[in-house]
Amino acid sequence: MMMEGARTEGDELIADYVDCLMSLDSRPGQNDSLILEGAPPDVEAVSLNAVAEQDVMREFAPADADDPNEPVLGMTFESDEAAKMFYHEYARRLGFPFRVGRSRRSKGVEEVVIMKRFVCSREGVYKKKQPPSGEATSKRERMSMREGCNAMMEVVREKDHWVVSKLEKAHNHCLGLGTRVGYLRARGLPDASDKVTAMVSDGMTSLRQNILGEGGDGQGILDYLKKMQANDPGCTHAIQVDKNGCLMNVFWADSRAKAAYQHFGDAVTFDTTYKKSKYMMPFVTFSGVNHHLQTVMFGCAFLVEETESSFSWLFETWLAAMGGKAPGSLVTDQNRAMKAAIGKVFPNSFHRFCKWYILSRTKQKLCHAYSEHPALRDELESCVIGSETISTFEASWMSIIEKYDLRKNTWLQAIYNIRQKWVPLYMMDTFFAEISPTHKLETMNDFYKKYFNTKTTLEVFLNQLDLTMASRYENEAQADIDTWFEATTKTAWPIEKQAASTYTKAVFSKFQEEFTESLGYIIQKTEDGSISKFSIRKDEDNPSDVFCVTYNASSKMAKCSCKYFEFSGILCRHILGVFVIVDPRTLPPDYFLKRWTRNAKHDELSEDNNNSHHDATCQSTASRYNVLCANVIRCAEKGSVSKATYKAAKDILHKAYEEIISYERNPGRGLQRDAININEDITIDDERNLIF
Repeated sequence: MMMEGARTEGDELIADYVDCLMSLDSRPGQNDSLILEGAPPDVEAVSLNAVAEQDVMREFAPADADDPNEPVLGMTFESDEAAKMFYHEYARRLGFPFRVGRSRRSKGVEEVVIMKRFVCSREGVYKKKQPPSGEATSKRERMSMREGCNAMMEVVREKDHWVVSKLEKAHNHCLGLGTRVGYLRARGLPDASDKVTAMVSDGMTSLRQNILGEGGDGQGILDYLKKMQANDPGCTHAIQVDKNGCLMNVFWADSRAKAAYQHFGDAVTFDTTYKKSKYMMPFVTFSGVNHHLQTVMFGCAFLVEETESSFSWLFETWLAAMGGKAPGSLVTDQNRAMKAAIGKVFPNSFHRFCKWYILSRTKQKLCHAYSEHPALRDELESCVIGSETISTFEASWMSIIEKYDLRKNTWLQAIYNIRQKWVPLYMMDTFFAEISPTHKLETMNDFYKKYFNTKTTLEVFLNQLDLTMASRYENEAQADIDTWFEATTKTAWPIEKQAASTYTKAVFSKFQEEFTESLGYIIQKTEDGSISKFSIRKDEDNPSDVFCVTYNASSKMAKCSCKYFEFSGILCRHILGVFVIVDPRTLPPDYFLKRWTRNAKHDELSEDNNNSHHDATCQSTASRYNVLCANVIRCAEKGSVSKATYKAAKDILHKAYEEIISYERNPGRGLQRDAININEDITIDDERNLIF
């Protein structure tokens, strides 16, 4: 037999801490509808507004107990996950955190889990690792939750169900700490209401102070912010402290992040993947996608406490830094406190759960089914990502459920019940800047995996973050240069040539894919007149995915039932197929969203600083400062692409600065506006003959 779940002594404290919070994070709820037609009546549906509320629904069959909520020997479950959820609810009611203490796999070519033991988080005894003889102890002693508690429930697999084989209900400590706050208070750890720095008896700082990395402290963050402010006066940062002046949460955004948000802030992802990371760095980011389909940052934060008040403070601070402009759509993880804060701070933003996170959780929840049916994972992802219509998605989902006999799987039932909150097909009328259904934003979890572990210091983390951001800016600048060399077309159609000269290369490649695909569709006019209707299908023998395009001849605008343009900002193959028939010359300019074009970062306000309306919005020093910073950043972006443009931009900016100083000394003389225009496009003849 093979044993799983062994923990190193150095990671014991962190592991216990995570298990504690995970076991206390869920709360039961009731749902308002069934999930699958024909589901067994004894299956309890649970609301999944957030994974933190409850991961899956529970189904169990008690053997011979008066109280079905009490574990007894011989009790059966349909899966090990159902057993875990039952014990989870039992532990929550009694008030103790638990974890998976041990598991066992079968021998053979195809190993499967055949035993799991759920134990109280105070099970076992922490053994301090002694340093080699002759060496001094350099690390502080770690605090442990383990107190030798024997409470546990063990389940073993028997054919198609799981049975409770061992059970111990007695604890060697007081119960009744059924909430996160209560448990943390009992352990001397800080919680959201106390907001103080807890100290254990020997003076060792608690986990909260070390959560920013081994040896991390607030001073390191302050030093970093001070240095950033000196190098970038346009940056914004904010610090939240508790009543004792102890650092709680920190936010910052440099001038480039704020400038990027003005161009690409219509669709934002709030990335909190640190919560699922074993590295325990409480780092969160606001990000989006630029006109090269690259991830662009809109701000960063250290969020030590995951409470509604902390999320609200962060969202309000970030929104103020971005000029008060809320995003049109917001993609996040599932978290109840976060969801409540979003409803208050971003009431008009469309909030959606990340499909990739739910699919990644499905890998964990269906690991046994995946091992038995290797094709299941691909079929599920294809159902969610590859389906073109809602009816196709739902038919495909039900087919998978029937094919693999998963009607009783509580996890699949639960995520299907909230499909309107995470499956993109149900939200196609909202803009999310997702051109490809398989496209993934680079998350900070990828960043962690590449550079960090549990012992990474805060200083190393921040230095590596700066290097990573510099590399991203370099990649964006290179893409800006490359996009001025026009992309290669595959056809002679004027529509394709128009798109090639308008879009960036990355976006054009997606448009080109849609355009070439449009040439293979069957298009039939179903209604004629000033407003015509067309029926579009790929295969005449398969009427399942039929799309309807409505075309207005007077406005030369069209709409498709797939709503791909509304979702992504790129015309779908169905509308393009209609345009090839009705007007193959050029597309209306309204179909070219500026954020996807070569001129996406071309700031119109910066060219119209004399406009009275614009001047009216710049009454404060801060607002005028932000506008000027945006102008300078634009000059820096264009001026840094080559040595020749750098020299020209530097000379022009120097002359502009001298003019401003001269005007400051003699305001009546006025600026020599004809001499210098820092917003004017620069033409430089260098070794690459780049023209901007």
